[in-house]
Amino acid sequence: MRFFSDNAASVHPRVWEALKVADAPDSAYDGDALSVRLDAAFSAAFGVECAALWVATGTAANCLALAALCPPHGGILCHREAHIEVDEGGAPGFYTHGAKLLLVDGEGAKLTPAALAAAVAPIRDDVHQVQPHALSLTQATEYGRVYAPSEIAALAGFAHERGLGLHIDGARFANAVAHLGCSPIEACKGAAALSFGCVKNGGMNAEALVLFDPGLADVVRYRRKRAGHLQSKGRFAAAQLLAMLEGDLWLANARAANAAAQEIASACGERLLHPVEANEIFVWLDPAEAAALRTQGFDFYDWPAPPGKPGAARLVTSWNSDPAQVAALAAAIRNL
Repeated sequence: MRFFSDNAASVHPRVWEALKVADAPDSAYDGDALSVRLDAAFSAAFGVECAALWVATGTAANCLALAALCPPHGGILCHREAHIEVDEGGAPGFYTHGAKLLLVDGEGAKLTPAALAAAVAPIRDDVHQVQPHALSLTQATEYGRVYAPSEIAALAGFAHERGLGLHIDGARFANAVAHLGCSPIEACKGAAALSFGCVKNGGMNAEALVLFDPGLADVVRYRRKRAGHLQSKGRFAAAQLLAMLEGDLWLANARAANAAAQEIASACGERLLHPVEANEIFVWLDPAEAAALRTQGFDFYDWPAPPGKPGAARLVTSWNSDPAQVAALAAAIRNL
């Protein structure tokens, strides 16, 4: 019973069906009929004009966006535990040709204008120090926390006042929108670029880079090709994204994952290390308790324990988490 990661979840049947339909001759690269539909489809979903480009990975989506927003000599403000800092193997520096990540602290991996202001205050405005050019935040965060629309607006205001391009890593953007119950644009308003997660939410191997600044689209298209992400049969990536948008499948999948996480969270009580707002649950467990859960057949990642706790674990639910397995895990935790 695997609760390791939503990256390992099955591909949704409607995505498989879309891939079969796409398996017909068409133009190569991004000139096919499906890829051409992406801009209009995402513009309709967000209610504003935008451009959407497919790529194969979330790392590529994040880093192509950051490369368009930040020059090689610049800096990118992000949380100390942001995915671009701790889980992307130096890819931001590779894609930007040397831009520096400027790390900021915040509870639950969330950034605030006050914390950002404190981080940039000591930076002198001269050539001897790296100047911030972009702000990157994660919706939902690496600890499953969700920024409310008011928080997004405040962070966008901070970025715009200082001339910073705002990027949102939305690997679990669907889970954030499902939790908030708001329109998609409210969960990212003010961003120049959004990495729109698909693989974690029922896709196979496609992510979307959504660009709300029309001027960035052509720049990123060249960068995508140079980075080796312009697939010759791009229609298969486009088919997955369109299938996720059709009938708001992306939101239905996220709601299912979130509901499973809430069921498990309800059994954790004071074990919870963070409020559960998306599909990740962080709990403290001592080594014997973790071993007991694994003996019962539950798989999950150990996590760094916070001060004063004997151990911790991360549990992740998916769009297709088995209700019986979710109930069993909740019962097992309740019985520890």
